[in-house]
Amino acid sequence: MENQTTRRGTFKKLGLGLAALFGAGSLKAQGNSSNARKEVVGEVTQNARVPLFSGAVKHGNTLYIAGKGAHVEPFEIKAHTEIVLQKIQEELERNGSSMEQVLKVNVYLADLADYDAMNEVFRGRFGPNPPVRTTVATYGGVPGNSLVEIDCIAAVND
Repeated sequence: MENQTTRRGTFKKLGLGLAALFGAGSLKAQGNSSNARKEVVGEVTQNARVPLFSGAVKHGNTLYIAGKGAHVEPFEIKAHTEIVLQKIQEELERNGSSMEQVLKVNVYLADLADYDAMNEVFRGRFGPNPPVRTTVATYGGVPGNSLVEIDCIAAVND
């Protein structure tokens, strides 16, 4: 039976080999180095003097955008989706990114029956190589009476 010291040595060698294979500096190259700092770049939503969440946060070369909704009339899914995607595009551009650099999108629908209509507006907005996406229907609706809320993660230009 192999002892723990030998196993640890084997795993350590395996880890060093993988680091050499994949490049030990790969995290730094992606902008996620340990010296990267979280920077709040979007509006901070307050409630009773306590911040609830930041509208957008940068960490290295990655931008995280909080869920955006459309809290206006008309209450029609295509109009709400257009408004939300426009808000996201503006936030991306304000922070050195673009729709084409979005990596991950989460879509929250007040009603799953709106899925096809939302897709009509969504299709093509992120360029020829769309981001990965998760779409869910929420129980009880989207906060603020929006028919859709969308959040995303994007790469940021150097």
